[in-house]
Amino acid sequence: MTDTEFKYGDSKWLEQPDHISKSQIKREMLAMQELGEELLALSPALRAKVPLDDELKDALELADRLAKKREALRRHLQFIGRLMRDRDLEPIEQALALIRNTNRAATKQFHKVETWRDRLLADSDAVTAFIADYPEVDVQQLRQLIRNAKREAEKEQPPKAFRELFQLIRPLILPE
Repeated sequence: MTDTEFKYGDSKWLEQPDHISKSQIKREMLAMQELGEELLALSPALRAKVPLDDELKDALELADRLAKKREALRRHLQFIGRLMRDRDLEPIEQALALIRNTNRAATKQFHKVETWRDRLLADSDAVTAFIADYPEVDVQQLRQLIRNAKREAEKEQPPKAFRELFQLIRPLILPE
């Protein structure tokens, strides 16, 4: 029997280490397509931080223009996935991981500001703690915004002072 022939029921060809199942190929293809979709979702400034070759950059720019044409975009994303098969994906994945971590860190900092704002409105002792942690705050303006935000909440008015309080404490907690 030659290498290309096999008997019915013979599973020798399945034991070959270089054999990749059709399902595995499809999973890898979909993973590359999802990576392409993630690249497409990035803003142009963030996309510039990812090491992409010219062909892939051009394909992503074309995908941006096809955003309103669903079927064309779907086919083009498949094309982007096909382009990515020939690329070394490790630098791209590392850059995307760095961007994801940066976004998570920014979200965490944003939540820290929101938590402080909520604490300031809920607990009068939090004002003293905030002033101790951030002595450069305008204390008079801080107390006035807290009073106004509480008054707005009681009267069910739009939360203007609530937002202003956030704007006051954000630069103190998140120095740029």
